[in-house]
Formats: sequence, C-alpha cells, structure tokens
Amino acid sequence: MTIVEGRIWIDGCFDFAHHGHAGAMLQARQEGTELYVGVHSDEEILKHKGPVVMKLPERVIAVEGCRWCTKAVPNAPYVTDPLVMDQYGCKYVVHGDDITTDADGKDCYQICKDLGRFIVVKRTPNISTTDLVGRMLDINSHHHQGPISLNHPITDIKERVQSYASDPSGRDSYAGVYFNIEESSTLHEFVSPKNGYQKVVLVVGEFDLFHPGHIKFLQKTQKYARSNDAKVIVGIYDDATAKNANYPIMNLVERSLCVLQSKYIDGLVIGAPKVLDTAFLGKVPGNVIKVVVNASDLPSQVQLLDPTLVHELSEYEYSDMTTSTIVNRVLDNRAEYEERQRKKGWKSELEQQLKQELAYNK
Repeated sequence: MTIVEGRIWIDGCFDFAHHGHAGAMLQARQEGTELYVGVHSDEEILKHKGPVVMKLPERVIAVEGCRWCTKAVPNAPYVTDPLVMDQYGCKYVVHGDDITTDADGKDCYQICKDLGRFIVVKRTPNISTTDLVGRMLDINSHHHQGPISLNHPITDIKERVQSYASDPSGRDSYAGVYFNIEESSTLHEFVSPKNGYQKVVLVVGEFDLFHPGHIKFLQKTQKYARSNDAKVIVGIYDDATAKNANYPIMNLVERSLCVLQSKYIDGLVIGAPKVLDTAFLGKVPGNVIKVVVNASDLPSQVQLLDPTLVHELSEYEYSDMTTSTIVNRVLDNRAEYEERQRKKGWKSELEQQLKQELAYNK
C-alpha cells in the first residue's frame, strides 16, 4: 500500500484502558492526521511479557473507543514490523521515551529506529497495567484521593486534563470539565467546552478500570443521545463516594482521564452524587432531557427523579461485565500475575539500562 502522508502507527498491549495508553495515542495523533493502532495478540503478549488480563477483543474495544484512534489493527506483532506499517500506509511509529523489550531482551523498535521511522513522545508517568494489577494483589486503598475540591490533586494537572478534553485531532478544545463541590449551588468550570450544551443526556457512575462494559454502555448512550439531538455528559463519583474496601482500583484522577478520552462523551462532571435529584440536574450545563441507567443496576441512583426522566439501557455487548469481573480474573490466577509482576520488574531494570546506554551514546 502507498504510504499515506500524516497516517501514524502506534502499537501496544493496551491491557486495561488506562489514561497512560490514551496519553500515548493523543501524542501520536498530534504527530499526524490519522492514527492506526496496532493491538498485540494474547499469545504474543504471553510470550514476551506475561498473561494478559483483558482478552484481545476487549482490548480492541478499548482502543476503538479512544477519541484519537482512527482504526484499530488486531494481532499486530509485538516486535514492530515496518512491513506491517507499510501494509497500512504508515510511515512512522510513535512510542514513549521508555524502552520496550521482547522476550530476548531486545528493543522492540530498533528496526524502525535504524530506518528513521520512529518518533519518540513523553511517557505518561505514574500509571501502568503493572501498577493496577499490583493494587488488586495488594488489596489496599493508599491510592485513593479525597473529595473533589479546588485543592484536589487533579487541579495540579490542568494542562493534561485540557489535552484529554481535546477534539479528535488532539489539537483543539472539545469537552467541558466541571467540579461538583459540596455545598456549592453551581458547578465549577475547570475546562471550557468548545461549544455549549443545549440538550443533554446524563449518565453517572464510578467507571472504575474503564472496561468494555462501560465503553459499550457509553457508545449506546451516545447513539440514543444523538437520536434526540443531545450531547452526553458523564458524572463521575469521587473516591470518597465510590469507596468500598480497596475499590475503586483507579483513583479519581485516573478514572476521570479514562472517561474524558472516550469518543462517546461530550462533557464530564467530577464529583457526582450517588443519588441524583433535581437540584443536581439543575447544575448540569444545558437541559438534561434524560438520565440513562443500566437496566440491571437501577433504583437507588434515580429514586428521587421523575420516572419519565429515566431511560433504561439493556442488551448491549459486555453488559454483564463489572470491575469485580476483572479483579477476580487477577485474584483467581494470582500466581500467574505475581510471576508477571516479578518478570516485569526484571524487564524494567533491563529496559532502564538500555535507556541509559542510549543516552550515553548520543
């Protein structure tokens, strides 16, 4: 296939749809006009890294749901192959400023680097699949943050939040981000939307480990909203509201960025209440025409609302998936994932050594 100017390639495991993956896709998309995302097979990842938590179809759904992804390419090779990039018309591959190695300890991108077809971007700090698996195995809540306020840790990364709220090009503003601060009669606008809101369909929840069940729910919600000429605003619980033992596995910043990168939403309210009432709906920008809920997970959330305001969704793909479904996959195979954590630690040391050698040789 002819190389298409501006078509960029990125690849990875994308195990869990965490905001580090989204950050890599955002930066890659900003390098061109289209983004093709290669997703490694379960077998390739097992060979080079260890067992996956999310299966290939689930990981593809997560990638396709990112606002900056043009096309997902399943079964991409773990060691990036320029011939596969050529097949999809991509001249350059993008990767973070860390080094990824294969089972033999070799740089997965060395061939592309030698050919001058490699673009490096900044790796998103303090988040990885390994971190999240570690939280499940450790069963603690040290990662939790306090209620949303103007001093919450999310306020320290406003520039990143703005970038995750960008449009499909990754260059212009799009979604609005708001704080629902306790005892305030209005929402605090943290990031301004490109356009205002008129008719709004609202959904609320924890959105922990932002999984295919969440993604397919939001996709169907968006379809419903668009059929009513409305936009989708998501309300997300803070950690104090969502807390149940070590849940949520992802803290508020991580969950907010996961939701914000979704191509199926148009705005985000951080700090939504567990039980919705007309006072909260009155704060939401625009006119809330419906509150959409999962039909199997109903009552208490909307018990104070007029039933005619509530729209139930059912019969969507992965509707039976929950955060506990994923955590149980890890806990039921604890020995395998502990070995993966150990192996990842060994590989991280090797990859850091290679990075230092590369810096020294420059």
